[in-house]
Amino acid sequence: MQQLLHEGLAPSRWSNDPDAVYALHEHPYRKVLVVVAGAVTFTIGLTQNVVMMRPGDRLELPPHTPHSAVVGPKGVVCFEAQIEI
Repeated sequence: MQQLLHEGLAPSRWSNDPDAVYALHEHPYRKVLVVVAGAVTFTIGLTQNVVMMRPGDRLELPPHTPHSAVVGPKGVVCFEAQIEI
């Protein structure tokens, strides 16, 4: 979280229960996500690029990037920030 604050972002805590599923969607802003506990797997874009994230991993999604996600078996805790373009 400190790194996101240092970058001038306003991160918020996000967590979810084990095995939660997020269907394909997109955001009108750049999304920055840092995992601090647990795990989450994102499937990104039309190429179906799979990104498995664990504590310390960071992901940045450009605006309007289609993505879906599946939370790991122990749940997940993240900090995320939005960068309006």
